[in-house]
Amino acid sequence: MYIYISSHQFEEHFPEAAELPQAVILQHEDETRYVLEIDEPLDFHTENASRYEVLDHSGDIGGSYAVLNNIPVTADGRSAFEERFSNRARKVEDEPGFVGIRVMRPLDDDTYVIMTLWSSEEHFKAWQESQAYSHAHRKRDTSEGITAQQPSIFPRPSFVKNYSVVV
Repeated sequence: MYIYISSHQFEEHFPEAAELPQAVILQHEDETRYVLEIDEPLDFHTENASRYEVLDHSGDIGGSYAVLNNIPVTADGRSAFEERFSNRARKVEDEPGFVGIRVMRPLDDDTYVIMTLWSSEEHFKAWQESQAYSHAHRKRDTSEGITAQQPSIFPRPSFVKNYSVVV
């Protein structure tokens, strides 16, 4: 499975876009992103779109609130990072308001994206305060955590972007 995130509608990339699934639209203030999930890779490269292979997923793309955790990872750190996510606790799926998760490997740069989708911002905030969240992130800042590896597999800090979802 593949995900494409673009600042432009996919019709601009593909004149035959009527044959493609409808993109979900993410909005944050004056920023709009179009998200297309598709089974087969599409052959296009543009500065306006990021391409990802989905490593792990659960649930649907939808809801009304999306959180994209952008995590830059060095080339040497990819296998350790991917192994950590392949062994994730999988507790988020049981949280009230959870709609979906996509763990995405970048095809064109070094920044992985973990996208979680929620039925509301309140549900996401409740997840952050939950025991399940604490369990999922319990090793984050410990000697066992992936951030403690030396040399660091993270070339620069991660960042989070929150969006409203328009289906």
